[in-house]
Amino acid sequence: MSYRELTMIDVKELLRRRAAEHSSRKIARDTGTDRNTVARYLAVADEMKLARDREPTEAEVHEVAQRVQARPLPDASSEWPAVAGHKKRIEEWLGKKRPLRLSKVHTLLVRDHGLEASYATVRRYAMEELGWRKRAPTIRLDDPPAGQEAQVDFGKMGLMLDPVAGRTRVLWALVITLSFSRYPFVWPTFAQTTEAVCEGLDRAWWFFGAMIRTMIPDNTRAIVKDPDALNPVLVAAFLDYLQARGIYVDPARIRKPKDKPRVENQVPYVRESWFDGETFADLDDARRSAEHWAGETAGRRVHGTTQQVPREVFESTEKAAMLAPAAEAFDVPIWTDKSKVHPGHHIQVARALYLVPSLYLQKPVRARADKTCVKIVSAAPAPSWRVAS
Repeated sequence: MSYRELTMIDVKELLRRRAAEHSSRKIARDTGTDRNTVARYLAVADEMKLARDREPTEAEVHEVAQRVQARPLPDASSEWPAVAGHKKRIEEWLGKKRPLRLSKVHTLLVRDHGLEASYATVRRYAMEELGWRKRAPTIRLDDPPAGQEAQVDFGKMGLMLDPVAGRTRVLWALVITLSFSRYPFVWPTFAQTTEAVCEGLDRAWWFFGAMIRTMIPDNTRAIVKDPDALNPVLVAAFLDYLQARGIYVDPARIRKPKDKPRVENQVPYVRESWFDGETFADLDDARRSAEHWAGETAGRRVHGTTQQVPREVFESTEKAAMLAPAAEAFDVPIWTDKSKVHPGHHIQVARALYLVPSLYLQKPVRARADKTCVKIVSAAPAPSWRVAS
């Protein structure tokens, strides 16, 4: 079975969701963490009697991680790696147009390939590693509660002259649609980066004058580092943004547009109604135009599905149920992964050198840098923060 060591930011996310009264099953599903792993961290948090009415401090996160990660890992089942050695073969048999029954797969592996493992182990491996007989996603017919959810997607608009670069570039639009009212916001950008996403989201909250609690974003590299269908890993800087804003996220799967249908259907509408046939002086001009279009055209039309005016539904019902937006833009940090400490007791972050204690010489560390400070995270079994100024 695959194993992923949780970093400090991962542990903080588990404890943050615990404070929000999420169940262990929901935490495991939304964060892509094994349920047994989630249970261990939550059990330690309960033993420490961490308060549930607030988010954990860095000291508390460190203590929980230290207690859990200090425990010895159990030995893997001897049968599990034997089954894992036949992964491709099992995938082929189960992925056929007429798939083999799993009992037949076990019979063939034992008879023709010398597998020494029980059917129960093969069944558990197929379910946990290959998603065999995984329940089909439930299609929600009703909209989520007012102020609860927004769906986010990047859409390609077309080519536009960038006077700064002096050439024609592809213009993208970050489209944020409130799921309850269908009120949209559009943020044109030339880049699909984490910085562009965070900037666009903050602009959306200021446009709405309010902020949602849950977000279903596109599975873009600016948001999702590892787009695994079962265990997606978020980009560290974007997870920082979510924690700073108090937003929870459930990324859509790759090539699964039905995971975010309310915004997926908006992208062609944005392109055809706002972008096509228009000429913009520069990116700022395009952004002003898109904001005006979202509020006065898309927001004031009668929505085809709801048969209501999105802006009116938002102002009369949804806005009051949303969170207050942040006053300042988010300072998107830079993360460096597994940098080794130089023999001179330093590491380089954003073209600057920072001293690290001798204890971590020649050992991998992670660093987080923003405009105010640099935090160096030890990759040792007992994780810790050291603030460098």
